[in-house]
Amino acid sequence: MIELLVVMAVLAVLAGLVLPRYVDKVDTANEVVLRQNLVGLRTAIDQFYRDQARYPSTLEELVSKRYLRAIPIDPITERTDSWLLIPPQDASKAVFDVKSGANRRARDGSDYASW
Repeated sequence: MIELLVVMAVLAVLAGLVLPRYVDKVDTANEVVLRQNLVGLRTAIDQFYRDQARYPSTLEELVSKRYLRAIPIDPITERTDSWLLIPPQDASKAVFDVKSGANRRARDGSDYASW
């Protein structure tokens, strides 16, 4: 019985050491994926503008015209419909830029919505 308690105590200590590192790595990975998704979306918008001489009206238009295979998931909100769509300065109903719809702060202290 004592041996079992010792083994359980050792496992609890090891889990206590490993778990914070795991959670930290998951947060770092989500931020990397968010940055890559933003680069991909912005590249697709720029290519659409170069080809069509106008900005897309929605992100779905980028998918339907095959500039994207699918709308990427925002890894922070874990949704595809949370992207903040930024219109061009002429205030037309189009997509000039995208930002994350997450209302949390990144590990570097900046807001995800400012990326």
